Formats: sequence, structure tokens, C-alpha cells
Amino acid sequence: MIIVSEPKNSVYRNLINLAFDLCDKFILVERKDIDFNGNAKSILEKLEVNLIEVKEQSSWAGNKLGDSTAYVYHYNTDSHAREIISEVSDSLYSWVQPNYPEDLSFYKNGKSWLVNNAHEKSGYIITEKKAEIDMIMSIEGLEVEDFDYLPFD
Repeated sequence: MIIVSEPKNSVYRNLINLAFDLCDKFILVERKDIDFNGNAKSILEKLEVNLIEVKEQSSWAGNKLGDSTAYVYHYNTDSHAREIISEVSDSLYSWVQPNYPEDLSFYKNGKSWLVNNAHEKSGYIITEKKAEIDMIMSIEGLEVEDFDYLPFD
């Protein structure tokens, strides 16, 4: 399901709450070619207790760099992380350096679920489960449409 318009404010919080309810992991990205400011560093510090690992990767959740790599922070989802992610931003596409770590995205059972390419202002949700589709469609103000093509993971 392609996200047609940027989830902001209550739409963002409701989408993030659903992602935390359904998913077991999320990621944030630190690009090497763009500095972090104090806010971005503070977010990573607040989430440190949820950190599983940091990997140097050239691709993640629907995003792929050319010949370079970035640091991808892998986190567990829990109430602590939910609170931080919900409070530090009010929109899905605000997750762009230098103010934020990049591309907040969620995984369910090792597979991308909510894919965010924030600097491109694009995102999508990957699910075929009717119950999940119904929950997504019940988020008031969230504009999505179906699509069949799945880019790389």
C-alpha cells in the first residue's frame, strides 16, 4: 500500500502506534555524508536501551545507496521506544538528517512492513493480511492506495 500523502500529527501517531503493535523491530539510519546535529544524536541516545546492533549497510528497507554505505541502527519495539518515536517527531517524512536519523522504518518477522524513504517523501506498507489492511484503512486521515510492485528490501 503506497502512502499517498505524508502522515502528520495524529495520523502519524496512529500509524506509528499500529507499527509498534504489529512489528518487532525498527531501524534508523545515519548517512556518512551528512552530519548529525544535537537533536539527531539525542534521539539515538534516548533509544540506546532498545538498540540491538548497528550495521554498516548499502541498502535497507526499500533504500539503496550506490557505492557507499551508511550506519543502520536496528532496534526492538517496546513502550519506551514507542513513546520516544511518537514524541520526537510529528511527521513520517521529517526523519531526515541532519535534524533526525534517516528513514524510520519497521520490520515484522524479519521483513519490511513500513518502508520510509523520508528525503524522497515516499513510503509504503507491505502486508497481505486482511486484518492488518483493515487496521491500516481505519486510521482516520491516512491516504493509501494499493500497488503490486515490491522494490528491493
